[in-house]
Amino acid sequence: KDILRDEWGFAGHVTSDCWAIRDFHENHHVTDTAPESAALALKNGCDVNCGNTYLHMLQAYQEGLVTEADITEAAKNVKNAMAGKEVTLTLEKKYGEDELFEAFSKVSTCNISDAFHKQGVVFGLTPHIKSGERMVGRALTVQTTNGDWAKPVEAIDLAKDGDVIVVDVGGAPVAVWGELATHSAMNKGVRGIVIDGAIRDIDDIKAIGFKSFSRSVAPCAGEPKGYGGIGIEIKIGGQAVRTGDWIIGDESGLVVVPKEVAVEVANRALDVHERENRTREEIRRGSTLSKVNELAKWEPVK
Repeated sequence: KDILRDEWGFAGHVTSDCWAIRDFHENHHVTDTAPESAALALKNGCDVNCGNTYLHMLQAYQEGLVTEADITEAAKNVKNAMAGKEVTLTLEKKYGEDELFEAFSKVSTCNISDAFHKQGVVFGLTPHIKSGERMVGRALTVQTTNGDWAKPVEAIDLAKDGDVIVVDVGGAPVAVWGELATHSAMNKGVRGIVIDGAIRDIDDIKAIGFKSFSRSVAPCAGEPKGYGGIGIEIKIGGQAVRTGDWIIGDESGLVVVPKEVAVEVANRALDVHERENRTREEIRRGSTLSKVNELAKWEPVK
């Protein structure tokens, strides 16, 4: 059932689905058209749900979206699963609280945004990362004022391995972070820096390979006055962030995922990623994006 519904989107009850797959595998009831084949399947003992499954399966087969080898492998998996044997699938596993770094590392910010219904997106910050890189970690929040780099630097001493330091400067133009802070942060295992404000020494920071996001870049830094706080709720790019929330960044931007829903969002994002992989494969085999997404059915009735 999971193979058919999750991998190919077939309908029908699990027993009917299994019979349809088995019938195809063993008897190859294929005619020139999928509807005729489905009718033949019904004639040979399948119920209505089985016929519906057969119809979808054969349409996919005749359009080249699945091969006979795909269906044979699915039949073997179904048979083994029903016999209680272990079946190895290519579907992503479901991740728990202790596996979120791995889970979020597998998906893009676009996948997360789709899975989270556009929530958590940070607007207006520029990524300073190498192509193909991704920043993943738990936020350690900092609030400070224009040019005051005391609290961002003090936060390094409180950071844990895997943290991302997230600084709210209200978009101010004088830098609160640079190369020396970066070296210090890397020694603590900090995964990146996010600043709703300015950063400097960006050429050195990029050469080091430290992942950073900022609203602006400026050569000037201020003085360490110590205003603000560490570990308090802040707002960057219009998005609230608390210490312990997950923050993920790539070349498309930044997304904040509240810690309370991180497991659910991570697994949903993996589902989105899998669906995109299937869509990409169907396009590679000759279909089009509009056909795969059945856009025609959403057109206004004329």
